[in-house]
Amino acid sequence: MVELPGGSFRMGSDRFYPEERPVRDATVGAFWIDRHPVTVAEFRRFVKATDHVTWAEHAPEAADYPDADPADLVPGSLVFRKTDGPVDLRDVRTWWSWTPGADWRHPEGPGSDVGGRELHPVTHVAYADAEAYASWAGKSLPTEAEWEYAARAGTTAATYAGDLDEIAW
Repeated sequence: MVELPGGSFRMGSDRFYPEERPVRDATVGAFWIDRHPVTVAEFRRFVKATDHVTWAEHAPEAADYPDADPADLVPGSLVFRKTDGPVDLRDVRTWWSWTPGADWRHPEGPGSDVGGRELHPVTHVAYADAEAYASWAGKSLPTEAEWEYAARAGTTAATYAGDLDEIAW
């Protein structure tokens, strides 16, 4: 983990998604954040220690999806599918697809596994799963403002920033 000093920055973006608007002034206090995403190996240790079952491994509740075909209410997750070229960004179905059986152990769905990806970031983890992991690890999740402050790496205009190891705070 790395401790970042508090500071003020312009949070949000007017260039991409509506939920990022409006750009606004934000201030965060000093906080700690992991230098790297949680890996498959780290998440596996958590699951073994706690018997945690992720959201992707639970079938959706029929009451939450009253118009859904009951046959579709099975454990799974969205899987990213590379496209052949530019796509309509208003329709996420052009690059994400619901995949029954996809979860952190089976990132592309049934037949896939995380073998050889132990040091890769864990995927198919919902917010509740991340909270459970953080609590188990004696940590907490950053707020949206803290995460964006860290991701901006001290810049004022960066769209994407580098690894926290590269940041000279």
